[in-house]
Amino acid sequence: MAKSVVLTRRRLMAFSAMIGATQLAGCATGGLPRTVPIPFEQPRASRPVGPPSAADLASMYAEAVDENQTMAAVPYDKIDPSFYRQRVMDPTGEAPGTVIVDTPARFLYVVEPGGTAMRYGVGIGREGFAWAGEGVIQWRQKWPRWKPPNEMVARQPELAKYSIENGGMEGGIDNPLGARALYIFSDGKDTLYRLHGTNDWRSIGKAVSSGCVRLLNQDVIDLYTRVPIKARVIVRQ
Repeated sequence: MAKSVVLTRRRLMAFSAMIGATQLAGCATGGLPRTVPIPFEQPRASRPVGPPSAADLASMYAEAVDENQTMAAVPYDKIDPSFYRQRVMDPTGEAPGTVIVDTPARFLYVVEPGGTAMRYGVGIGREGFAWAGEGVIQWRQKWPRWKPPNEMVARQPELAKYSIENGGMEGGIDNPLGARALYIFSDGKDTLYRLHGTNDWRSIGKAVSSGCVRLLNQDVIDLYTRVPIKARVIVRQ
């Protein structure tokens, strides 16, 4: 009797093992485990992205003194929020450190590591539509002198006193180049294309009568800290 009980238990255990093996075999194809596809994940941004908070805006665009020049507070509530300085997911696909000017969209990007870019709203002047291509930042200047090109002086004779021959206009808050200027060269030659500041907040996001690519003074100072000499620049028209 005891032997019969043992045999029954052994048979029951063997039968259970057979059932388990059959069930496991149902999760396999050709004897191999089924492959479960892993969803593709975009690289995660290394920094937070998104529009600035109210506190950020108040700080970014507050009145400020730079190099003994007083910059007025920007009435940012009167500017399209898309043109506020903000970190975004990089839409350009370019290498970190590259500056891209998207002329039609009125945006300037500085590409960062980790899939993000710092984006600025810009205004585009007549000269800003005159050149497209690749170059480098050959020179940078704080509160630069403004020397209107001869073509501009010919259109606006009242600017003759600031011509190249006359030494230009001294840097300052009323200077058209604003707080900073970054000068783009291509193949070793000056393109006459500038990234520069302005105190005319109304011009951001718009096409204006003169100048190249203008940013709010507070923004061009921030740009200046991110873009070294010899940085690669791409201008897209």
